[in-house]
Amino acid sequence: MNSPMRAELLTVKQVAEMLQVPPSWVYSRMRKRSLERLPAYRLGKYWRFERAEVLAWVSRRRTNREAA
Repeated sequence: MNSPMRAELLTVKQVAEMLQVPPSWVYSRMRKRSLERLPAYRLGKYWRFERAEVLAWVSRRRTNREAA
């Protein structure tokens, strides 16, 4: 049964394409020492991202940048 609240999970490559950046940039934003950490989930050896969380992260970055 499909739930309307089911989150859409994206791969590193899909997030990179969505943000128009290289996959290495996405990986660098996932590191613990990164100040602007992308919200990600590890499923075994794979990383996944919720589309809504990535878009919210981008929106916060945009808001912070405009406030500076």
